[in-house]
Amino acid sequence: MLAASRDATHSPGAAARLHQHLLASLLCPERLTLTNLICTRGGQHADWTADYRLYSRGRVQSDALFASVRSALEAQLPRERPLVVAVDDTLVRKSGTKIAGVGWKRDPLGPAFQTNLVRGQRYVQFSAAWPLTQGAARLVPIGFHHAPGAPKLPKALAEDATAQALHRAERQRLSLTVQTLAHLKTLRAATPAGRKIVLTGDGGYTNARILKGLPEATTYLGRMRKDAVLHHPPAPQEPGRKGRKLSYGAQAPTPEELLREEKIPWRHIEAFAAGKRHRFKIKTLAPVLWRKAGAEKKLRLIVIAPLGYRLRQGSKLLYRQPAYLLCTDPELPLAEALQDYLWRWGIEVNFREEKSLIGTGDAQVRGEAANEHQPAMTVAAYSQLWAAALTLQSEDQPLTPLRPPKWRARQDRPLAPSTGELLRLLRYEYWASALRPAHFYHFETGTPPDTSAEKCTPDLPATLLCAA
Repeated sequence: MLAASRDATHSPGAAARLHQHLLASLLCPERLTLTNLICTRGGQHADWTADYRLYSRGRVQSDALFASVRSALEAQLPRERPLVVAVDDTLVRKSGTKIAGVGWKRDPLGPAFQTNLVRGQRYVQFSAAWPLTQGAARLVPIGFHHAPGAPKLPKALAEDATAQALHRAERQRLSLTVQTLAHLKTLRAATPAGRKIVLTGDGGYTNARILKGLPEATTYLGRMRKDAVLHHPPAPQEPGRKGRKLSYGAQAPTPEELLREEKIPWRHIEAFAAGKRHRFKIKTLAPVLWRKAGAEKKLRLIVIAPLGYRLRQGSKLLYRQPAYLLCTDPELPLAEALQDYLWRWGIEVNFREEKSLIGTGDAQVRGEAANEHQPAMTVAAYSQLWAAALTLQSEDQPLTPLRPPKWRARQDRPLAPSTGELLRLLRYEYWASALRPAHFYHFETGTPPDTSAEKCTPDLPATLLCAA
């Protein structure tokens, strides 16, 4: 997987340095700044100018770093199976005022009753589903792109009509949906023509620009508003009737009305979610039309009933909120559409692990090229780690994680190891022999029985490899 660094740069020296950075980003136990990357690869006593220029001069092609992961994933999928891709954006907090792409953004962790603003950078990620057993899947990143917004118009130009028009055009060009659609078309061009793409997203991506701009052989599946106004297809025009042909028929029930409609029966479909298979209740209505998608695009409306759960055994039964989905392919089987959307939660897991375990966004870089390629490098290392582990698992070579502490013992093993277990296992393979040499163990002498026991001293291998 790390061999992809050869195609991501234009010189052998830069490729070797990028190879070291990819590996160091997984081995570094501290914050993932460029300084710590240089120290992890052992270059702290040499000239480090080339390490910074690797990103500031744009010598890394981010898309090429994910090519090996995408190829490994497509090798595991049958030809007739679509590539399920989840898309979402995330916020990396920054405090500097001179960093490219930094601006005031809405805090996603703020309370629902108060909109809080924080300074940060916006990134768009594409994660593809790697199928596992029992209907489960692990989402692996296949794209990570910087998506800055347009800067604020200066006060001196607030009354200038020309400046306002240019600023509106710049805001539209740098909008999140426009940039996402451009990256989606690039992904579609890199995917074999015979394989379809199923794109899943949240409500922020279910809009007119995404639905009308979808490339060929691409299906969108995402959440929508509960009060969206939908229409039935128009009836055939009567012979001899004059006037313009109708584009939309009678108004269909809104998603919330479909949920409460008792005449439409519920369907029961099993799908994998939250570590086990659940039985979901679903209502559907197809084909329907939505004015934001256009009169030519027939859609399917899917309503998922709230799923009951208990906080503890014997406690009160609680219910989650219902989900309203919109699919651009009415012929897509309901079981497949439901499972594809449930897999989308994996991209939220990727965001959390990339920031907390890998350190995406920790590097203190300012330039536009550096902020585009350096975080993408860390996400690519995370993706290659998972692709290597899942490839071994698919080849009947299961990984044997390190023995966890006694309080972490599990009764049942999950379908795939956690990211923390993979990082600890990788660090053990690289550092165990250096920290605890395997020679001359038979010359050790034990403690005489008549002496008092020594006090416990910190164990360096256990600290580095097992305590993370």
